[in-house]
Amino acid sequence: MKKLMLVTDLGFLAYWVAIALGLISVGADEFLQQWNWSFLGLDAAAIGLGLVGLALGRRSASSMLLIVVSLSLTSAAGLMALNFYVIRGEYSLMWWIPNLWLFAFPVVALVGIIRASASAEIVGVPHKSF
Repeated sequence: MKKLMLVTDLGFLAYWVAIALGLISVGADEFLQQWNWSFLGLDAAAIGLGLVGLALGRRSASSMLLIVVSLSLTSAAGLMALNFYVIRGEYSLMWWIPNLWLFAFPVVALVGIIRASASAEIVGVPHKSF
């Protein structure tokens, strides 16, 4: 899961760098461009918290909290984008596939974290894995 999270966060970061450099675009529609840029704060928080949480690893008690918050923000960003596309009636796989990943991967990862934590509590072992 850590490797998938790292790849996801780095891909997310690459997306924003490519957008900022004009290498990719969401289109010429001014509204769509503004909508996309409105995600920058949410996405930057998700990326930053995730990368810091992963970098801290087991050395820090707060790393798991950072990872959980990052995964939650990433999932929220993906879900918000999917909702927007449904409202607009747009079903381009180019935008749906990455946003489905941003929504679903964190949900699966969070379920795994919760299960591991619950299992560790049942047997009385402190939870350390992700």
